[in-house]
Amino acid sequence: MFKVTKRIAAVMLVAAMSLAFAACSDKKVELTISAAASLTDALNEIKTIYEENYANTKLLYNFGASGALQQQIEQGAPADLFLSAATKNMKALVDGQLIDGDKQTNLLANELVVVVPADGRADLPDENALTAAEIKRVAIGIPESVPAGNYAKEALTTANLWDKLQPKLVQAKDVRQVLQYVETGNADAGFVYKTDALSSQKVKITFVVNPDSYAPVEYPIGIVKATKHGKEAEEFYRYLQTQEALDIFKKYGFSVPRSGQ
Repeated sequence: MFKVTKRIAAVMLVAAMSLAFAACSDKKVELTISAAASLTDALNEIKTIYEENYANTKLLYNFGASGALQQQIEQGAPADLFLSAATKNMKALVDGQLIDGDKQTNLLANELVVVVPADGRADLPDENALTAAEIKRVAIGIPESVPAGNYAKEALTTANLWDKLQPKLVQAKDVRQVLQYVETGNADAGFVYKTDALSSQKVKITFVVNPDSYAPVEYPIGIVKATKHGKEAEEFYRYLQTQEALDIFKKYGFSVPRSGQ
């Protein structure tokens, strides 16, 4: 009787261990992607498709201003990949040896536009029109941390309007907040990316900012060295460079950098 009991106990132990191993093998790897706020819509669509094809991986997004995301990674915040809206933020992490230079590439391009409320009367042909008396508030991202805000500052400086427009400028924590300010009428105009403008029916593009007046808007992606999921991070990094993924980005208004990938 004692031997039978021991045998049953052993069988139960093996069964329990098998279940435990099975549970471990079924556990999904969670990848954290720190990404520029302007990528929100495109990356959310990609998430649905990717998780269907890579059932063992769950994508967790941390959207925000590229400068703020860069600082988070520098301070040790968990991140497996970084997708920035400016090359300078990626370069800072490569220089700081937090991202391997061989595991980062320019993925996308975008362009800067000025939007106004869709139901408003404002029809601005260029930056000079922002000085008109009826334009009370102009929204831009904080130039120090929001790439779109820095590009806007470059363009306005090129047009000799940066100092003149200071009293009208309303600064936002990221480009999506700029869009919200214009959507709600809290700003009469705002500098956003073309992709953000296309995502909203509450705003309209009043003019495209001269691309020669600011640095090219490029979106580099890189794998964070501290990732504990190198294989899965590499898989997603490669997937975002496939035609399938690029077609989704293009649907939202992005393009491939002129210099290629």
